[in-house]
Amino acid sequence: MVSIPGFLLRKLYVRGTLENTSQGIAFRLRNTLGSGYAEKMLPVRLDGEEIPLSRCFFWSGGKKRSFDQVSRSDPFTLSLNQDIVVSVEDISLTPEPHTVGIGFRVPGFGELRFDFVDVPSSQEATSHEAT
Repeated sequence: MVSIPGFLLRKLYVRGTLENTSQGIAFRLRNTLGSGYAEKMLPVRLDGEEIPLSRCFFWSGGKKRSFDQVSRSDPFTLSLNQDIVVSVEDISLTPEPHTVGIGFRVPGFGELRFDFVDVPSSQEATSHEAT
């Protein structure tokens, strides 16, 4: 199985987009690596703590979808140069650097994971819709 190193996957994160929202936290991913899909989402990790899948969501095309809804028959797809917003409910961040990890299972590649460190912006998001 081919492996994709974490430093390449880290390029998916749009630096400076980590923020507190009225429901929790959110950040943006932009696919500049190539179109693909995942048959399973792995829990978001915040400073080493795993967040249940049922509290993790992604927004694409104005629609909200829970990580636990992703399956082989209903995959998570991310086209080249597409943005998505990932949100995690019922959590807030203090204004210091935090480590956020995300992962997914991709056919032909297995489980892919990466993390990033960022400081949340001080503005509270009002909309998660990806552009």
